[in-house]
Amino acid sequence: MGLWLSCPPIHWMPACAHPLPPIPMSRSCPPAAPQRLRPSFARRFAVPFAALLVAGGLALPWAAQAQEATGPGQEAVSDVESPFAIHGQTTYIWQRKPSFGAGYSGENSLTPDRAKSYSFTATLDLGLRLWQGAEFHFNPEVAQGVPFSELHGVGGPSNGELAKTASTNPKFYRARAFIRQTWGLGGGEEKLEADFNQFARTVDKQRVVLTAGNFSVLDVFDQNPYGSDPRTQFMNWSFLTHGSFDYAADARGYNWGASVEYIGDGWSARFGRFLQPLESNGQELDTRMFEHYGDVLELEKRYQIGGRPGQARLLLWRNKAKMGAFNDAIAFGLANNVTPDVADVRREHAKVGVGLAFLQEVNDSLGLFLRANWSDDKTETYAFTEIGRQVAWGGTLKGTAWGRPKDEVGLGMAINMLGSNHRNYLAAGGLGAFLGDGALNYGPEQVFEIYYSFAVWKTLSLSPDFQYMRNPGYNRDRGPAKFIGIRAHAEF
Repeated sequence: MGLWLSCPPIHWMPACAHPLPPIPMSRSCPPAAPQRLRPSFARRFAVPFAALLVAGGLALPWAAQAQEATGPGQEAVSDVESPFAIHGQTTYIWQRKPSFGAGYSGENSLTPDRAKSYSFTATLDLGLRLWQGAEFHFNPEVAQGVPFSELHGVGGPSNGELAKTASTNPKFYRARAFIRQTWGLGGGEEKLEADFNQFARTVDKQRVVLTAGNFSVLDVFDQNPYGSDPRTQFMNWSFLTHGSFDYAADARGYNWGASVEYIGDGWSARFGRFLQPLESNGQELDTRMFEHYGDVLELEKRYQIGGRPGQARLLLWRNKAKMGAFNDAIAFGLANNVTPDVADVRREHAKVGVGLAFLQEVNDSLGLFLRANWSDDKTETYAFTEIGRQVAWGGTLKGTAWGRPKDEVGLGMAINMLGSNHRNYLAAGGLGAFLGDGALNYGPEQVFEIYYSFAVWKTLSLSPDFQYMRNPGYNRDRGPAKFIGIRAHAEF
């Protein structure tokens, strides 16, 4: 059983029979602490690292027992037979933003001045086999960091590891505590590898999987092995999931709810219902699950092109909560001669959206993805970020061709857009969860990102990263903005 060390929420592929390789789980969200507080490196990281060292010490006896039970010519059976599992991950991201030109700035603008940002996260997965086909996972997590401009000023923030609750002091919390039950329906067998929040086990190719408890919507829906994990792949929020997918979550990106999946012969279907935060981008969740909720439905078709596996997915979602509509805020502002504010007009609304995704393995080293998504974008962003429509594409390439098979290079591009109601609200001086320059000369926000992941050691990687953003915050009068970073990610 391995003890991992990696970072930000973690993406895991539940018990799906996807032909594409599974990935570890991950995810987060936006505003954070001011950049003025700068405790020393030792003070900032002593407690988190101490906690991980203790966890590692607890894991070592288990690993030793597993090795003792494995003799010459025998298979290692610890992942298969042990009722326990422990994995860990930690990720540190440092970024620098050079200064850029700006015609003006507002309360929620990305600062045009030179600035720097960092994030640190560490997560443990403590797993327990229950009865037949059932497992329980508990994820304690610690996070800290300083975002650019308190995560304001862009639709696609540059670091998916930074949550809205980011702080210069380490914050310990429960990220996940969930049960997953699998019922086999036949159709042959396949093996699932041990992974973060997943036991090694043999399952039926046709099966039903129930996940319930505290986890992330993105642990089940819109899984993308070619670019959705900010701990090892693209960092920008534009690539974490469908940009306009305002998926239900607390300010850290986690939630309480339940999902059920049917994995069939060549296709799958998933449905889930989750709690909404009590207020836009808030930490506390509304427990009235039948009054305020987020529903998600995903249909998936698996196929092959040239003998290589691919997937096509349709994602449908609907949120119901007490939200402010942009047109209502504009009308209220005109009637009362004040700047429009969605907080003045909140009432019961439903917000809907749709996303298409295509994933394709080209060869043993190269995989590509394409996303196109849309939301009605008539009401304020409630849990994710301010993107109303989006087209995003990219891929990852292993370094096999140049003798570095464990290295990886990724390149992605995204065009983020807003609906007309949202644009009018920002142009009138309104403030959103992330945006608000005081005025708006609208232009689609265009994001380009490239990274190279060096496999320094079996459990450690270093990844230089560069991001280029035109029209940050959808404003032609500002930018372009550039972000230069380095990521250290460890698993043990």
